[in-house]
Amino acid sequence: MKKNILSFKIVFLMSVIVYSQTYFSDQASNIGLGFSSGNTPFGSGITFCDYDNDGWDDITLASQAGTALRFFKNVNGVFVEEVLIVPKINSQSKQTNWVDIDNDGDKDLYVTSNVSGNRLFVNNGSMSFHEVTSTCGLPTNNIFTYGASWGDYNNDGYLDVFLSNRDVTGVVPNYLYKNNGDGTFVNVSNLAGILEVSDLSFCSAFFDYDKDGWQDIYVSNDRVDNPNVLYKNNGDGTFTDVSVNTGTNLYIDAMSVTIDDYNNDGWLDIYVTNTPSGNVLLQNNNGETFTNVASTAGVLFNSIGWGAVFLDAENDMDLDLYVSGEFNGSVPGFLSAAFYENNGSGFFSIPTNVGFVNDYRKSFSNAIGDIDNDGFPDIAVNNINNENIFIWENQTVSSNNWLKVKLQGTVSNRDGIGSLIEISINGEKQYRYTLCGEGYLSQNSGTEIFGIADNTIVDYVKVTWLSGIVDVINNVNANQVLEIIEGENSLSKNDNEFLDFNYNNPISDYLKINSQNNLNKVSIFNMLGQELLTKTPNSSKVIIDVTDLIKGVYLVKVLTSERTEKTIKVVKK
Repeated sequence: MKKNILSFKIVFLMSVIVYSQTYFSDQASNIGLGFSSGNTPFGSGITFCDYDNDGWDDITLASQAGTALRFFKNVNGVFVEEVLIVPKINSQSKQTNWVDIDNDGDKDLYVTSNVSGNRLFVNNGSMSFHEVTSTCGLPTNNIFTYGASWGDYNNDGYLDVFLSNRDVTGVVPNYLYKNNGDGTFVNVSNLAGILEVSDLSFCSAFFDYDKDGWQDIYVSNDRVDNPNVLYKNNGDGTFTDVSVNTGTNLYIDAMSVTIDDYNNDGWLDIYVTNTPSGNVLLQNNNGETFTNVASTAGVLFNSIGWGAVFLDAENDMDLDLYVSGEFNGSVPGFLSAAFYENNGSGFFSIPTNVGFVNDYRKSFSNAIGDIDNDGFPDIAVNNINNENIFIWENQTVSSNNWLKVKLQGTVSNRDGIGSLIEISINGEKQYRYTLCGEGYLSQNSGTEIFGIADNTIVDYVKVTWLSGIVDVINNVNANQVLEIIEGENSLSKNDNEFLDFNYNNPISDYLKINSQNNLNKVSIFNMLGQELLTKTPNSSKVIIDVTDLIKGVYLVKVLTSERTEKTIKVVKK
């Protein structure tokens, strides 16, 4: 834990320390959440997502057979159960995803089940829903799905879905479904190169491990003879299995996939839960390979781990880690759960006196959000054996400040899934990556929380969207929710001093380039490298009609009279 200590006498020193005492307390029964999801093998899912877009993180619980889904609306920090207009699901459910499949600004609902098939409900607005499972192209039969993760693998602005299927008969593989943008989906697994094998998969995650602008997929597979798989996105609609070359082909009993940048180096790392042989922390080596550093970092867990989340508990500018486990504390030497505190240099320890009193349940899924909008992340945990859920409210005593960031895509998907958020304070950077359907049967808040210690100003907030648009906002005040709309603070409007020409980005009907020198040739390519348009203006200005180009990302190669050739990326709206 970082503390701002002055170099004076020890007596005076103790009086000026910026005091921070991490503490979590289960407040479920006190805030209207004294409920259970029943008793389901391998647990049920939990979602800590603002499903009605009112600025407060709500709770959704998947359920056992014979029990309907439960929806709890957050009303100023107190939860009220409400019956949404969703056809009752009486069969066992696993994961609930709040995801905007049609980019209309409201959350649709996708529910997975390993016994009766998955279901999709489209939001009509004002939180009324109609089911489209039978007409949307997604599977209607039971394919034994546990996890569903959402991302935009082809960068067309619509969220696609990867279904992790755990078929013990070894018949049903995992599936990748492409969102057609018209409310329907198509199975592209074979075309995309997703292996047609059944690997007892629990969950997956879309993320860009090599920062090439295309989302890759990592899959956790149960049982040691089914290694985990990392699919690299080739940018042409296909994937290549790079598990062996990257060192991500783990032969363990993998349960969860948690993606975050635990050491703030700008590269996304992977945490995978496991049986008592130990959890795995795959540190990203600059987008080329991964190294398991769980032992040296101190996050092995050495129990049966399931859900895991990174969070900055005390807002001291580094990420801590919480892990849920299957043991209930009755077996000596095997953790039920663990809170790992980051000491600021990438090493973790389990502190004492930080709360989590009676955290001795068989727990599976967990998620983070902010109950009372105080800027300190809270943790929701779903338990089995008819035990009530935990709501670990963050009651940390600290003067540390925070910044929340909420995204709205315009060219990219509406929720900004797949965006990399970077903030900088006095040269010290932090990163968050936006996911949907992350972890084991879970979904975190759609608002990212950054702890910024005792700082009151963030030098800049930078968002790199899947579209390629980069937004930068400078000199941001602490303790606020910063809502960023894609393209409204585009870097390309301000960074043209690095080029000898200016251009508009994003583009709509025309691409306009103004140069200090004559433009000899301007060519536009799609992301497959195919040349679509070419102009030879031989003047310092050019206007190119792009109305016939479809929405997406394009490369523009500019050759000037000085024989300088530069390539830029633009987005067609």
